[in-house]
Amino acid sequence: MTKRAIAPTGLFALAALLCCRPAAAAEVLAFDSGNTALVIAASALVLFMTLPGLALFYGGLVRARNLLSVLMHCFAICCVVSLLWAVVGYSLAFADGTLWLGSLDKAFVGHLGSQPMPGAIPEIVFFLFQLTFAIITPALIVGAFPERVRFPFVVLFSALWLLLVYCPVAHWVWGGGWLAAIGTIDFAGGIVVHTTAGVSALVAAIVIGRRRGFPHSLVPPHSPGLTMAGAGMLWVGWFGFNGGSALAANATAGGAIVATHLAAAAAALAWIGAEWVKIGKPTSIGIVTGCVAGLATITPASGFVGPMGAVGIGIAAGIVCFGATNFVKQRLVIDDSLDVFAVHGVGGMLGTVLVSVFALPVLGEVGLAAGMTLPKQLLVQLVGIAAAAVWSGVVSYGLLRLCDMLTGLRVTQEEESDGLDLSSHGERAYEHN
Repeated sequence: MTKRAIAPTGLFALAALLCCRPAAAAEVLAFDSGNTALVIAASALVLFMTLPGLALFYGGLVRARNLLSVLMHCFAICCVVSLLWAVVGYSLAFADGTLWLGSLDKAFVGHLGSQPMPGAIPEIVFFLFQLTFAIITPALIVGAFPERVRFPFVVLFSALWLLLVYCPVAHWVWGGGWLAAIGTIDFAGGIVVHTTAGVSALVAAIVIGRRRGFPHSLVPPHSPGLTMAGAGMLWVGWFGFNGGSALAANATAGGAIVATHLAAAAAALAWIGAEWVKIGKPTSIGIVTGCVAGLATITPASGFVGPMGAVGIGIAAGIVCFGATNFVKQRLVIDDSLDVFAVHGVGGMLGTVLVSVFALPVLGEVGLAAGMTLPKQLLVQLVGIAAAAVWSGVVSYGLLRLCDMLTGLRVTQEEESDGLDLSSHGERAYEHN
């Protein structure tokens, strides 16, 4: 009976195992492969939210002659933010530093720790996951000013905004900063992502000004079908956004995903219910906008509340964000074109407040931060919202003025009339506009 030959790959693996240093072997064993795989998959889902999810969601809402410009904005932001995050952004947000900002110890993705991060995942995987959050947050803001802004402005503003708004606030909440120290809770980005982006979008819409014809003679969305497809991608991707924020393949991740799904469904139905009452019919744009409002609102609470709490938050999101959309556009007459503030800003702030109630143990939920009562938790949640909103608004205003001097904000009236696809990029999304 002949002996079975050992495959060359098996020999290499055996040699590597025998030669492996004990310390290196210990490092390998210290990481949880299941959790690591979950966070890698979640990172892919969150990137999928921006490209192509958010790009198509926004793109369908603009005129046909501006579709490519919206896709370009999202794509360019992804590229710029990725490089900045690797060079300095991650370090400012997550390296040890002060209560206000991280140090430069991890600049250029250097000196990443060999010890496991929460969830027993490698730090490079944590870096990747946080990168996808850093990409989508400034991309959300472009919904405030499509069809009328210069491409160089979008690139410059997004880069500076990442470093001066997103990174500090991320450090305050998730990087061991002062908001974390006082007990503010934000499971997946109600403050860090949605409040910062929403408030900045509102400021940008005011400073840049309205589109020509707003609010009386604007052309309706050119492709509700694209918008619905993009919204579906956002819904699926949000499972990674919220579920992955548990940083572990456990019940918290599963609960966050269930909460995310139920809140989105409840908010979508609440929105079209309100829409039905107001205009007499439910619309496709209404149901997907309500869905996104529910997703944004459940984000800060998703890891702390149960299924029925999520339904309650979703219903509140659909009704409140619907009212906010009408208030901003009709009463304030602010051209936040794709409702970034009303949906993401108001939704993120609403969810950040409601987690104080819906996470209570008396409701059978996870509970508040250590040592917190309902009044104390509510107070620190409001402090977190106020701090992020004021910082985002003030810094964004300064950046808009700076960018106006360096690149200019708006295209000419003729370029706006021609559409940004042709005037800014020399291309058309469709053969016939």
